[in-house]
Amino acid sequence: MDSTFAIIAEPSRRAILSLLAASEQSVGDIEEQLNLSQPSVSKHLRVLRDAGFVESRVDAQRRVYRIKPEPLMEIDAWLAPFRRFWSVHLDALERHLDQTHPAPRRKEKKR
Repeated sequence: MDSTFAIIAEPSRRAILSLLAASEQSVGDIEEQLNLSQPSVSKHLRVLRDAGFVESRVDAQRRVYRIKPEPLMEIDAWLAPFRRFWSVHLDALERHLDQTHPAPRRKEKKR
């Protein structure tokens, strides 16, 4: 698990994973969207691929990458016992916001 967190600790790799969570991307697509150089994108993709976070397929002249959910599911399972710490705070925030900013009432139609 330590190496998994070390891999996703790098901001560019997290940004790449975020892009791939939305859709498959080529190296060129990632370069353009994140404003990174091709060698940098390739290096990060290699680390992610070696760790099992992404996989690639050849599409004509380009290599297209997609996310593999298994390592992220392992992280999610590890985080599960800790969710209670932040979910309590989020519930309290929601109650506070509901009290300070109540939803507007709908106007009823007069007959």
